[in-house]
Amino acid sequence: MSAMSRALEVAANSVASAEAAQAGGATRVELCAALELGGLTPSAAQIALVRERLSIPVHVLVRPRAGDFAYSAQEHRTMLADVVHCVAAGCDGVVFGALTDSGEVDVTRCRELVDAAGTLATTFHRAIDVSRDMAEALEAVIDLRFTRVLSSGGAASALEGAPVLRALVRQAADRIVVMPGAGLHAGNVAALAAVTGAREFHASARRALPSRMASPGRRAPGMEEGEIRSSEDEVRRLVVALRDGAPST
Repeated sequence: MSAMSRALEVAANSVASAEAAQAGGATRVELCAALELGGLTPSAAQIALVRERLSIPVHVLVRPRAGDFAYSAQEHRTMLADVVHCVAAGCDGVVFGALTDSGEVDVTRCRELVDAAGTLATTFHRAIDVSRDMAEALEAVIDLRFTRVLSSGGAASALEGAPVLRALVRQAADRIVVMPGAGLHAGNVAALAAVTGAREFHASARRALPSRMASPGRRAPGMEEGEIRSSEDEVRRLVVALRDGAPST
């Protein structure tokens, strides 16, 4: 596959981040809240505003809490309701994942979520990275007819997990898109693309903005940083690196 056909998904935690992702040339956004917790379901208002202001596809993370991916019946009902809301709100895709207590893909609950999504694109997120057997989990996700799966190869970063990601890409063939994510930036994404053979990539391209309240006399612990936001410049550098097949500086 040529570098020209590579796609970049940006994890956007706000309307401003989503707009920065679009301005930088991202293929689509994964809208979420609380990136510092690995991402949670964004509010209905945030979904509506982003859908209104973006022309690129918007996929919404459906994750009711931080922590593991073995959900209670009540949490599953919440996820189903969030997926139904995303359909009604005109979103382009939803992102979710659920495991059993033993670390296998929760086929029953994931099938209900996929069915609720209807024609929307579906991404099985990094729950696969903590599954009991990633190759086995990938087959379950394929059988459930997910559109793509997001993974770091079971490692802290996609670069560290590159050998596993390469194996997953080969295993998937043309049955599902394997999308590397975690720790990607303009300086390493081209190398990861070359090693794994993947064609879609996931990054937050985020930076911490200084707090507007951190002025003398008002400074307090934890106020040194303000908003965490996707950087339009970093998104653009990522896009260039994927297009040109070389690190962008």
